[in-house]
Amino acid sequence: MSFILPCPHCGPRSVYEFRFGGEVKEQPPIDAPEAAWIDYRFNRANIAGTQREWWFHRSGCEQWIQAVRNTVSNEVLESFLPQETGR
Repeated sequence: MSFILPCPHCGPRSVYEFRFGGEVKEQPPIDAPEAAWIDYRFNRANIAGTQREWWFHRSGCEQWIQAVRNTVSNEVLESFLPQETGR
């Protein structure tokens, strides 16, 4: 799997410069049952289509970014810093 992931700081880079951090999911409330936290931490939807994901630019600016990517074609539709949009 190879594709270009645009870093908001560094510009377009090979995906091999990044570390995948998983899909973006809503965090359960702090007092949620243990099963909810296990699901949040370990289970992924792995959908075939558009998905919002965390990426860490390990060989560049060393910042976490979010990207909206089509998991079938690996086309990156959007990438941004999480604080830019409040998402």
